[in-house]
Amino acid sequence: MTERQILTEELLNRIRARAARYDAENTFPHEDLADLQAAGYLTAMVPAELGGAGLSLEEMTREQMRLAGAAPATALAVNMHHVWVGVAKSVHDRGDDSCDFILHEAAAGEIFAFGVSEAGNDLVLFGSVTEARPDDEGGYSFHGLKIFTSLAPVWTRLGTFGQDSTRPDGPLNVWGFLDRDGGGVETVGEWDVMGMRASQSFSTRLDGAHAAADRIVRRIPPGPTMDPFIFGIFANFEILLAAVYTGVAKRAIEVAVTTVQKRTSLKNGGAPYANDPDIRWRLADAAIQLDGIYPQIAQAARDVDEQVDRGALWMPQLSAVKSRASEVALDVVTKCVRASGGSSYSNDKELSRLYRDVLAGIFHPSDDESVHGAWANVLLGPVPAPGTE
Repeated sequence: MTERQILTEELLNRIRARAARYDAENTFPHEDLADLQAAGYLTAMVPAELGGAGLSLEEMTREQMRLAGAAPATALAVNMHHVWVGVAKSVHDRGDDSCDFILHEAAAGEIFAFGVSEAGNDLVLFGSVTEARPDDEGGYSFHGLKIFTSLAPVWTRLGTFGQDSTRPDGPLNVWGFLDRDGGGVETVGEWDVMGMRASQSFSTRLDGAHAAADRIVRRIPPGPTMDPFIFGIFANFEILLAAVYTGVAKRAIEVAVTTVQKRTSLKNGGAPYANDPDIRWRLADAAIQLDGIYPQIAQAARDVDEQVDRGALWMPQLSAVKSRASEVALDVVTKCVRASGGSSYSNDKELSRLYRDVLAGIFHPSDDESVHGAWANVLLGPVPAPGTE
């Protein structure tokens, strides 16, 4: 099948030319977003019959790699919108229309943000300290603080969740979607961070933000589940994040190759460092590492698209794809910095920015510790509670 692309090289070059400025100014990439909207990129995964380009998750990973190579923070920001569109597509493809409004509204130009993470909450999708208070009409108001809300300056819809603790039969995790102009939402704090600065991932305070009954998509008990909606979040979030950081690493290799071809060695009579055996080995090693990541991302995305059932291994394998991609990307970029020499330490060099940006990958769920814990549980079973061995 012919690979479908939305991002042209001309568009990517324009976006790349602005990335350093947005990073230095610590501002949101409004021009990038406008260009991407005009190109139809925010509706890329919306099915064609609903007004989008109908790209698969596998195709979207390749596009996100290309965008991340041009402007990592822009790619990370719009990634969160793509996650929600991907979730709605995944649920829709499995015969469930509960999230179809996301597809319709994305096609109409709404921008979706991801309001899930909470400080100190390592349960991630399986539990929340945010309160979800029922309104007796099937809707809920949300009360809590969400962190790392990418697209904070521009989102119009926020997918979020909290816990309803009012039920006599036990608490429920309540997932719903908020309108920004519906009240009860405030962007708070500062976003003065090392990398991915243009993502502008501020915290979001929810103080009575209301989702009507038709915007509540799930009420499920806390804890792990293979509910199609939760699986859709897990799959799209992990795979698309892996694609972003893989794209950063790919670009780092390109920059390093250009650098060592121009950098010369006085010791070797002015020969380029591209001829140095140690430099050649280091960059080849980085490329070999990264080469093993592409097929893993592609296969995982393809299996989601084709609804392959991997059983109990699905969640651990999705976590592993993201963890492996972000850890490899960090190592690859580090090798590129080493090969490129001291000039890459300067803030005006692209490789310096790529190094700062790639570090953010280790903070997204699933982190390395939780991935190992999940795999240990699959292989060895859960650790018994004290006194029950």
